[in-house]
Amino acid sequence: MLKNFYKNKKILITGHTGFKGIWLINCLTILGAKVYGISKNDENKKNFYKLCEPKNIKSYFFDILNKKRLSITIKKIEPDIIFHLAAQSIVRKSYKFPENTFETNFNGTLNLLSVSLKLKNLKSLIIVTSDKCYQNLNKKKFFIETDALGGDDPYSASKGASEILFNSFLKSYLINKKIGAASVRAGNVLGGGDWSVDRILPDYIKSIKYSKKFIIRNPNSSRPWQHVLDVINGYLILAMKLYKNREKYSGNWNFGPNYKKNVTVKKLIKIFSKFIEHKAKNIVFINKKTNQKESKFLNLDSSKARKYLYWNNRYDLTQILRLTAEWYNENMYKNQSNRIIKKQINNFFFNN
Repeated sequence: MLKNFYKNKKILITGHTGFKGIWLINCLTILGAKVYGISKNDENKKNFYKLCEPKNIKSYFFDILNKKRLSITIKKIEPDIIFHLAAQSIVRKSYKFPENTFETNFNGTLNLLSVSLKLKNLKSLIIVTSDKCYQNLNKKKFFIETDALGGDDPYSASKGASEILFNSFLKSYLINKKIGAASVRAGNVLGGGDWSVDRILPDYIKSIKYSKKFIIRNPNSSRPWQHVLDVINGYLILAMKLYKNREKYSGNWNFGPNYKKNVTVKKLIKIFSKFIEHKAKNIVFINKKTNQKESKFLNLDSSKARKYLYWNNRYDLTQILRLTAEWYNENMYKNQSNRIIKKQINNFFFNN
């Protein structure tokens, strides 16, 4: 059904050189879409060219804070669907660079929303925020889409603010413009191709690759881990539904795993170590208290997506970590990283 829908659709992805962006592009090109991307000309670009086929994508490299250039570029593309992924997505980095975090995550989203109102062919708009947009009091509860927004750190606050911004545009402009629009909130996403800083599995691999200490902060914190393809599948289904029925599907959506008990960072590493060919040798656990707050518990209730989108996670934690390790094993020792991404996408969409 997705292949029939996305074939020849013009799709724009902001932040297309990031971790999720790379997987989304590969999914869409396999599904037959015409893909365009906008990203900053940064360190992700080299990784992007390794993991995607540039001949199948039209890329533009500039900062989405440049509203004039953003407007000219998007009007030139005239996309049918937009996935807005561009963001400063690292919590610890947001403490160091709060202004840049708010500018990129809030003002960048504002620019994208403003430009979208002037497009003729746009039918679906997906704004990717975060599960950290909720007001989290560290209680063992599952957040639903109508729970209060908040954020104690700059990153979380910027995402909560972006959600408020999106909701105001949705109710004031987007529905009247006949544009189906949704914000999507997902938990901690795992998978191959991620080399971001301060991410648990990339840090594990880097410690092996560069013979460095593997430092694990807050090993007892638990998270709703899920595979990147499960999350992207939710985005793709939702964008298709929005295209066909904007009034029914516009709004806010959680995409989190359906297991009731989250897994700690420490246990995650223990399972991952079983699948990776070389093991991290010098592991250091840190439980030191700092002024940089990090939620100990973070859970999403995704009943809405399961009920109305018929979406569900296909992979359990063991499968997630096996697939992720498969990519890193191939990347480090056999240089087959793009082939593995395509293989895993085809298995996910066409062999289930």
